[in-house]
Amino acid sequence: MNQNFLYPLYIILFVGFTALLIVVGCERQPTHPRQPIDFSHKVHVGEYKIDCEYCHSGVRSGPVAGIPSVQTCMGCHQLVAATEPEIMKLREIWERGEPIRWKRVNVVADFVYFDHYPHVSEGISCETCHGDVGQKDELLPTPHLHSMTWCVDCHDTYEASKDCMICHR
Repeated sequence: MNQNFLYPLYIILFVGFTALLIVVGCERQPTHPRQPIDFSHKVHVGEYKIDCEYCHSGVRSGPVAGIPSVQTCMGCHQLVAATEPEIMKLREIWERGEPIRWKRVNVVADFVYFDHYPHVSEGISCETCHGDVGQKDELLPTPHLHSMTWCVDCHDTYEASKDCMICHR
């Protein structure tokens, strides 16, 4: 075969292959942590109306809302949906005596101090900051929770102090 004929074919193949690599390589990657067990707030909060504080009991006692322990989950799931694959994973963790290695979804910067207690004790609902989690199967990071402007506007709305040292210690 003539070399002059193959040269354009090689270029077309090279360009096509390169374009394919770029498209596949630029595929959108998840920007949130993958949890060790699929957990649906839509089912637990939305459908079964479980209060946020049942699982996140730290909101009334300190800065961190906390995450549910294996015992909290197994309190219901020893019987409820016990044969579902994710519950079986939960049971294995429980039987090994290990904690669930939940990953934080919303993380504030190191230079920011946030305490759930004063917000909850003033009657500010979880939905005010976290949105309607009862409509979400999977929680994603909440962008406005990383915005000082959003927080200051909220403090204006609730006539809370805007002293810098409250959040920046």
